[in-house]
Amino acid sequence: MPTPPRRGGSGLFESLQERLQEAFKRLRGKGKLTESDVNEALREVRLALLEADVNFKVVKSFISRVKERAVGQEVLETLNPAQMVIKIVYEELVALMGGQGVGLNMADRPPTIVMLCGLQGSGKTTHAAKLAVKLKKEGKRPLLVAADVYRPAAIKQLQVLGEQAGVPVYAEGDQVSPVDIAQHAVEYAAQERRDVIIIDTAGRLTIDEELMEELKQIKARVKPHDTLLVIDAMIGQDAVTTAEHFHEKLGIDGVILTKLDGDTRGGAALSVREVTGRPIKFVGVGEKLDALEPFHPDRMASRILGMGDVLTLIEKAQEQVDRKQAEEMARKMLKAEFDFEDFLEQLRAMQRMGPLQELLKMLPGVGAQLKDINVDEKELKHIEAIILSMTPKERRNPDIINVRRRERIARGSGRPIAEVHRLIKQFEQARKLMKQLGGMEKMLKRGGKLPRLPGGGFGGLWGRR
Repeated sequence: MPTPPRRGGSGLFESLQERLQEAFKRLRGKGKLTESDVNEALREVRLALLEADVNFKVVKSFISRVKERAVGQEVLETLNPAQMVIKIVYEELVALMGGQGVGLNMADRPPTIVMLCGLQGSGKTTHAAKLAVKLKKEGKRPLLVAADVYRPAAIKQLQVLGEQAGVPVYAEGDQVSPVDIAQHAVEYAAQERRDVIIIDTAGRLTIDEELMEELKQIKARVKPHDTLLVIDAMIGQDAVTTAEHFHEKLGIDGVILTKLDGDTRGGAALSVREVTGRPIKFVGVGEKLDALEPFHPDRMASRILGMGDVLTLIEKAQEQVDRKQAEEMARKMLKAEFDFEDFLEQLRAMQRMGPLQELLKMLPGVGAQLKDINVDEKELKHIEAIILSMTPKERRNPDIINVRRRERIARGSGRPIAEVHRLIKQFEQARKLMKQLGGMEKMLKRGGKLPRLPGGGFGGLWGRR
């Protein structure tokens, strides 16, 4: 009997991840695999993919490819055939989604022209601004172009987002042809030395000839280097149909998949590339303007199979933490000079990286453990409130925080005195441990023996090796 899907919850490919892990768990429990073992596991994989809203034809060809490789003698007779089957599924998932990440088609000579298209409500305008934010971080000078003259307030929305992103918006109102607006914007960008132009075009509730004709005219006039289709991942199978139609009538270069953070199935991400032959270039993973990630098929396959995504986690950390600052922080930790001001900076950097639960899921093996655990982000806010209620002197010298000061901090933060006591105690314990680790590092450099920490600790564990 196939495992019933778990309903509720959220997160990228959550139910697919659980179903696949369940199928592979049964494989791992066997010493040697027979062809029927593999077939049974692939039946589970097939059901999991169909339930995740992956296109039926895509599932059929995917399972066929995996089966062809997995029932060969070189797999069934290996020392660990279960791992080999999982490796094959991983490799085929990566191939299904395009093999490797593909970035924007940049012009040999600026400006690069990017044209966004899609149905109304897919998130074109928001993702035009998100793309501009990403390019700006990379040192580009983007220009947003308001070429949606039909949807009420579309121009105003782009102008507001442009202001938030710190990126200029070219607009001529709603009485000018979108084709002319796009043409004028290219000329304006050349004068203003803008090296990337992002054109936000109009959408419709459904694909119609009038919409396609206008998009074709814009494309013919400005000759974009990259025509990106923005698709809402939440619409499931319709996302694939939409991608097929747009590519057939307009010719797209790639896809931006939005709302991928809110879809527990995510089948569109596994189907679009196979059906259109065009890569997913970016994925929207949240509402904030910096919540746009390059799409990496290998990392996505790793997440789907519950192997985590450490590379993306590292990149998120690098975006928020300056290298010299990180080295100074490490030095302070090992010398026990780490104070509450340092801790507050670390806390804020972590919050900027995104929701804690999503970050933890990127660690290998952690996602499955957290599926029924709710990480309360309010706790971080409470800690921040307590630290901010300390004076600068108290934050730099935690040792001076006596009972009277703690009572004042509790009143100022609106938190119970017990919470203040607990935070300070945990902070002191962490500093002691850091100091011991710093001492160990010095002893190791001198070639000495490691001290034995309370309860066996690191010294006891290493001493037994």
